Amino acid sequence: MNQFVELLVEHPLLLLFLVSTIGYFIGEIRIKGTGLGIAAVLFVGLAFGALNPELTLPPELISLGLVLFVYSVGLSSGPGFFASFSRSGLRDNLMVAGVLILAAVIVVVEYYLLGFKSSVAAGLYTGALTNTPALAQVITFVSTSPPANAAASIATEPVVGYSVAYPMGVLGPIFAILIMQRVWRINYKQDADQVRDMFPVEQDIYNRTVRVTNQAFVGRPLREMSGRQAWRVLFGRMRRGDAIDLATGDTMLQLGDLVSVIGTPEDVDGVVHALGEPAAEQLDLDRSAYDFRRVFVSQPDLVGKKLADLDLPQKYGAIVTRVRRGDIELLAFGDLRLELGDRVRFVAPRSQVKPLSDFFGDSYKKLSEINLGSFGLGVTIGLLVGMIPIHLPGGIEFKLGEAGGPLIVALILSALRRTGPIVWTLPYSANLTIRQFGLTVLLAGIGIRSGYTFLTTLTQEGGVNILLAGAVVSLVTPFLVLLIGYRWFKLPFGVLTGIVSAVHTQPAVQAAAINQARNDLPNHGYALAFPMATITKILLAQLIAAFLPYVR
Repeated sequence: MNQFVELLVEHPLLLLFLVSTIGYFIGEIRIKGTGLGIAAVLFVGLAFGALNPELTLPPELISLGLVLFVYSVGLSSGPGFFASFSRSGLRDNLMVAGVLILAAVIVVVEYYLLGFKSSVAAGLYTGALTNTPALAQVITFVSTSPPANAAASIATEPVVGYSVAYPMGVLGPIFAILIMQRVWRINYKQDADQVRDMFPVEQDIYNRTVRVTNQAFVGRPLREMSGRQAWRVLFGRMRRGDAIDLATGDTMLQLGDLVSVIGTPEDVDGVVHALGEPAAEQLDLDRSAYDFRRVFVSQPDLVGKKLADLDLPQKYGAIVTRVRRGDIELLAFGDLRLELGDRVRFVAPRSQVKPLSDFFGDSYKKLSEINLGSFGLGVTIGLLVGMIPIHLPGGIEFKLGEAGGPLIVALILSALRRTGPIVWTLPYSANLTIRQFGLTVLLAGIGIRSGYTFLTTLTQEGGVNILLAGAVVSLVTPFLVLLIGYRWFKLPFGVLTGIVSAVHTQPAVQAAAINQARNDLPNHGYALAFPMATITKILLAQLIAAFLPYVR
């Protein structure tokens, strides 16, 4: 055993991948649909770190994991984050900030009642709300604040509070969601149907052909009729006599026309009933004059552009009917902006299929590549922003650091999408890969670095108090978010479960929320609240460590 430990001490990369591998497989274990997920890497790291105080990873490697994680999250969250403020996003984010401030107040009260050190209290705050970037920033803060002879020992103290409080930080919000969905008898399908115009969610999309028999809709442009009737459908092929064409916004229907209607079953059936009667023909399967194809958007010049601005009917005689983004199928309305990695389904004349495919790019290889120029430049700007000192009353100075700086910069750059020839965003798959790799390295590094101190502290008097104190914060916070959001703000419960996940910045909670909702609403809530929650916790955790006296 000693030889094995010595081997790991001498080869930190071996230690990193061993911890990551074991943590991954443990995280995949599900008990009643719930598991630790990638958070298991932290606990495996703690277990290995407890074997020997010399087991550690280079601090630069841990910092790399942190930066990759927060920057990739920012790149994926920016558009949704800023767009949300045009609706109720400001109100909702203020709710998130207010709840997190209350959680900090609870920690301060526990600090005075139970006699925690300020460094432990700050770590407890980040652990009860499972925020690793905030913990990393607290470690940096306390490492540079005390006298040099105490810095090494104090730097491990936040991790003690974090690690002991962490389990309830995962279980608490899941418990709150399960309890409140039963108390309020939540129907997730109805929940999603009520807000599908605000939040794109996974829907059953199908085609149906209608024969036009209603004189009231004859001789009027489809664009005008769709607007007046508030139809949330698209129109595809149209047959008039023996001629087949595409139905565009300028198309005027005539009696006897056959038209393909695309949308959700409820919306399509409503339009079919209004226009006429269902037809036996399936125009969407007719490939005599028009063909359809799904292609990847890999052309950088298309990033951020609206489908309507592409003018496909005029240039190619084609229309886009659906866009698949990640695991979500979206109807291709004109105001939808394209992202790298989108899969568009278009209908076009057979002669235009190849040119249109080339127009979108359709290169899976290109989507697997990372533009290191734009990625590296964005990270560089983020790190520089994180170095800027921010002064507070009382002589307190802090920095956004390696977590907050790259996150804020990534949010702004992803909202811009591009600056001239520079495309800031990443393809969905590449972003997800970088994010998971960064988080894995970060969790493994923090766990290994602090495992020995964690074990010795947990077994000493006071470890149980930290656990109970963390449980209070982990339970009060999600219940408050659900109560305020559902009862006062009338937010969809599915969106709220995502906000709860973001408040705890916890992938395991998010996975449990999606499993309960069986739609994508939790993801929208997560994207809305994650940046505010992360930034707020980074700041508050440092303030707890800075303002509270260290010695108790």
